Amino acid sequence: MAITWILVANASLAKLYANLGPNKGLKLVKELIHPESRQKNAELATDRSGSMGSTGGTMQPHSVPKTREAKVFAQEIAHTLYQGRATNAFKRAIIVAPPAFMGMLNNLLDAPTAHLVSDRFEKDYTKTPEPELASRLATAINL
Repeated sequence: MAITWILVANASLAKLYANLGPNKGLKLVKELIHPESRQKNAELATDRSGSMGSTGGTMQPHSVPKTREAKVFAQEIAHTLYQGRATNAFKRAIIVAPPAFMGMLNNLLDAPTAHLVSDRFEKDYTKTPEPELASRLATAINL
């Protein structure tokens, strides 16, 4: 039986579920938390060593520290998916994430792992209870 991994993520929280087949429901495999993504930009900028400095006179967008932290977290998630694929922990994956974070994840997945992603939903379901999540994704995961 082919295991499907369902990744439900945003820039600060990721829940990885497994579906073992029709009518088997969801089983939480792993939860990843990235509290840095919840900090304010000013806190992130002052917590880093070194200076934010000038970049040739152009003003950096204020969201740069939060975006940088989101990318760090997306890399951690992509690595988790890579490891799962490399160890044959799943045969198919579904990713659920808000649009901007989905884009980061898509850019960081290696080609063989990305090939296993059958469905992508641009939603933030990180706070959705498991039964409701299973219901919302039922057509994709064949519960």
